[in-house]
Amino acid sequence: MPQSGLIVRVPQAEERFGALRRRFDPQARLGVPAHVTVLFPFMAPEEIGAAECAALAQVFARFVQFPFVLGAVRRFPQAAYLAPDDPGPFIALTRAVVARFPEYPPYGGAYETVIPHLTVADGDASGAGEAELSMRKIMDAHGPLGSVCSCVSLMENSSGQWRQMHEFSLGRSRG
Repeated sequence: MPQSGLIVRVPQAEERFGALRRRFDPQARLGVPAHVTVLFPFMAPEEIGAAECAALAQVFARFVQFPFVLGAVRRFPQAAYLAPDDPGPFIALTRAVVARFPEYPPYGGAYETVIPHLTVADGDASGAGEAELSMRKIMDAHGPLGSVCSCVSLMENSSGQWRQMHEFSLGRSRG
C-alpha cells in the first residue's frame, strides 16, 4: 500500500553516514534520504491534493528555520540512530502537523512518546550493534553533525521507491 511521510532532510548525514545507511537501513536503498522524521505515516499519496498541501504550507510557515546538532549515537532494540541535542523543535513540528491532521498520529499511534532521530541502521539487533560501533568511531573522529532545518519534505512511495512530492519552507529566522 502506498504511503507518505514528512521529513527534514539532513544531507550532511548522507555524506558522513550514507554508506552505513545503505548497508544497514533497507529504507535507504528505497530512496529515503538521511532525515529526521516529522510525521510517518501520513495520508495515502493519492489523497494528497492542493488543499492538503496548502494546509501543510500554513502549518510550516508558522515556524522559523532552526539550526540543530545531531550529537549522540543511540539505540532502539532493532535500530541505531543519531539523536538531536535539542529534540524540541522537531517535536513542535510533529505536534503542529498532528494538531492539523489528528487522524495521522506519529507512527500510527504505536508509541506514546515522539523521539526525533535520524536512523542509520534498522531491522535487526546485530546489524544495529555493528552500525552503532561504526557510528561512534565516525562521531569520535569528526564530532557532532550540524545542520539547519529550513524546510520539510513530503515523501511518497507509490512507485515502490521513495520520492519527494512537495517541499514546504519554514519562515526565515528573525535577526
